[in-house]
Amino acid sequence: MLLFCGLILCCGLASMVSAGVFPNYHGQFDFVTWDKEKSLHDYESTKKWWETAAFYQIYPRSFKDSNEDGVGDLKGITDRLPYLKEIGINATWLSPIFPSPMADFGYDISNFTEIDPLFGTMQDFEDMIAKAKELNIKIILDFVPNHSSDECEWFQKSIAEDPHYKDMYVWHPGKIIDGKRQPPTNWRSVFRGSAWQWHEKRKAYYLHQFGKKQPDLNYRLPQVKEMMKEVMRFWLRKGVAGFRIDSVAHVYEVAPNSSGDWPDEPRNMAVNDPDDWSYLQHIYTVDQLESTQLLYEWRKVLDDFQQQHGGDELIIMAETYSPIEVIMKYYGNDTVNGVQIPFNFLLITWLTNTSSAYDYAKAIHTWLDNMPNGRTANWVLGNHDQHRLASRLGEDRVDMMNILLLTLPGCSVTYMGEEIGMSNVWISWNDTVDPSACNSNPNIYEKLSRDPERTPFQWSDEYQAGFTTAKKTWLPLALDYEKVNVKEERKVKLSHLDIYKQLQELRKQPTLRHGLAEIVAINNNVLAVKRYLLKDYTYVALMNINDNRETINLLEVFSDLPEEMMYVLVTKQSEKKIGTRVHISSVQLNPKEAVVLKSLTQLSTTAGYFVYYTHESPKNKIV
Repeated sequence: MLLFCGLILCCGLASMVSAGVFPNYHGQFDFVTWDKEKSLHDYESTKKWWETAAFYQIYPRSFKDSNEDGVGDLKGITDRLPYLKEIGINATWLSPIFPSPMADFGYDISNFTEIDPLFGTMQDFEDMIAKAKELNIKIILDFVPNHSSDECEWFQKSIAEDPHYKDMYVWHPGKIIDGKRQPPTNWRSVFRGSAWQWHEKRKAYYLHQFGKKQPDLNYRLPQVKEMMKEVMRFWLRKGVAGFRIDSVAHVYEVAPNSSGDWPDEPRNMAVNDPDDWSYLQHIYTVDQLESTQLLYEWRKVLDDFQQQHGGDELIIMAETYSPIEVIMKYYGNDTVNGVQIPFNFLLITWLTNTSSAYDYAKAIHTWLDNMPNGRTANWVLGNHDQHRLASRLGEDRVDMMNILLLTLPGCSVTYMGEEIGMSNVWISWNDTVDPSACNSNPNIYEKLSRDPERTPFQWSDEYQAGFTTAKKTWLPLALDYEKVNVKEERKVKLSHLDIYKQLQELRKQPTLRHGLAEIVAINNNVLAVKRYLLKDYTYVALMNINDNRETINLLEVFSDLPEEMMYVLVTKQSEKKIGTRVHISSVQLNPKEAVVLKSLTQLSTTAGYFVYYTHESPKNKIV
């Protein structure tokens, strides 16, 4: 059933529904008795800080080195926090900074409540928190629950069968086949090969869904859950604003049967490499219901802490590449709150440099159509596990993708360097350090390596890109750092950095923070995002994804636009200037051009209509 509130003053309702109207990410007003100033004030006062926040991921090894060892550190991050303020960032999440043998560069943690000396000291961490608070930037920490390092004290005590730690990890004696001991199942590791490793001292196999130096914790043991909750509380007491949860889908595997055994997983006949993780269909080791329920428990830990100590809402960002119907459960349900931000990777995983505007629209609509009522959308263009935006979609699409990121409703996540258009760096086999690649061979390592997107940040055209004064960086620098860097792009009008900063300023406008959205693929090449708010300005972002010249009649796309609008953001492909007016019946777009238009006046109910849906809204189709 479709319910209407407010005023409907024109007959374009059918086109509005077909274009897709998405109000789920914000609250509702009484639009009949609308008082703009009062309503926006009230709304801003109750708005949760993260709902329209700009998040920024820092990969600490590669952000800024302060001690000349070629590896980034906490003092380096603290020193460059003003840069995050400059580009409009509200919160940053850090990849792991905890003690680690670095078999997986910090995702193999040996102590969950300390700082690795490579990154600094606990005092350095506290200084960073204090500086971030001064700048009103929140710090989110990576939380790695699935496994520890094999050098973690917990695992060493589990090997020794200490009664308290014996079952904290997933152990099995294996099975005897033809007189030979074999792993208990055929399960594969994400990093290739068997997910089971024999341990001679304990005389048993342990499960590792990632590297063999990353043994899986056993969450079917209550004390494991409680110990990890206490890890969360430790860092909350230190002043962090929440956590990014790593590899949520892998935390639980199917429960063993009464004999303590697990079933084999079925073959994926599309893959022939038996060492490849995709060789099997992961029905027993990924996306178990208990993993989602555990997220609900972690959310309660944060909510309880916030209730006890006050302050802003504490948040969870959850990483998964699971099917959409699984991810949506992460948000919670009618009786329990889940995570605020289950990462939306559809703009990464669904789009290539040959995608059409219809593909873009489908990726966007898929998330918004499936998102539960009252939840907040999020948009992610890159991270430390995915090839860089400029390398995936092309350097000439960087600006349009950042325009899309920051004009869509909800919150945004930027991976460090995407705001200046950094590209992948080719890394030779001899220089490769990523275990995902190192466990393969020189013939296939490039398909598996994540090193190319993890290279040092490019601060300037100076020695070592201003990242360090060391003779060698932990990964090679990009060859283009003398042109692609913060220092140079600060000087250049319409550089990637300039566009990004303009977008962040534009994002402060009420319509782009609170307004409704319509997302339309106008044709194969052009995507349009309309944002509007009652008695405020309307904005339309247009992105010409391909190399055709296009002339667009927006009057045929959206039913309630004024005949004339104004350019408020242009890119280097544009011939128009900011402030130029355009008749929307004939908007011309150059190849790969992206622009943002704004209405000349604040639109009232007499200029169109307003509609919103309840939780009973129908699914919206793509135009």
